[in-house]
Amino acid sequence: MSALGLAALVAGGLMAGCWLVSLPKRDVSIVDPLWPMVFVAASWSLWLFNDGAGGSRAWLMLVMVSAWGLRLGAHLTARKRGAPEDFRYQALRRRLQPFWLWSLPVVFILRAGLAVVVSLPVQAVLGDPDPSPLRWLDWVGAAVWAVGLFFEAVSDEQLRRFKADEASRGSVMDRGLWRFSRHPNYFGDSVAWWGIWVVAAAAGAWWTVAGPLLMTILLLRVSGVTVLERNISKRRPRYAEYVARTSAFVPMPPRRTGR
Repeated sequence: MSALGLAALVAGGLMAGCWLVSLPKRDVSIVDPLWPMVFVAASWSLWLFNDGAGGSRAWLMLVMVSAWGLRLGAHLTARKRGAPEDFRYQALRRRLQPFWLWSLPVVFILRAGLAVVVSLPVQAVLGDPDPSPLRWLDWVGAAVWAVGLFFEAVSDEQLRRFKADEASRGSVMDRGLWRFSRHPNYFGDSVAWWGIWVVAAAAGAWWTVAGPLLMTILLLRVSGVTVLERNISKRRPRYAEYVARTSAFVPMPPRRTGR
């Protein structure tokens, strides 16, 4: 079986199981905490399928993907606990009937397909038994990944503490990393995957650039920045002021809005 086929099998199987669980719960947003775990499961499946071959680069890739996926999965699971279905899926539920059937292709199969494409750099490294030693470019990729993971983990924790504070209710999070970017967690997610791609590029798999490119597009235009900011100004009056002075994605010094 090819690396692409095995990744598709793992992603499809996990997403199909998640769909079955979502039916009695009437909550498809349980897909969000599972999605990063698909990458972890696919990575280890690829490594085991190749009998642990691949040398130091394979281990580096396993560490990067596992650390990213386990941290994000744990964060999303904690955030999801006790919460209702996400508003994005509620909107789909109202539009697509019968939703129990539509949710399989529109939510779960789509997520599986996206995971297969995003994970192309992982497939290229872990699907190749080449035990060649690490090069300087591998360490560049690991450093880029570490910067991304830092932004993602720190900003998620800053936001969690902000939301847990009753005094913050109705206000805008504009402190810490959120002072420099309106979505530093999404920025970190994107950077982490560009770092993973650099490691794949060190192995000669430059063509896997489709993976981090797709992840960045998703975070910016599909399920991330654009969707979240569509109605947020109506719920938080100060958000328009925050938008005027703060970069949407890439962290930048705040702009001056007054005279």
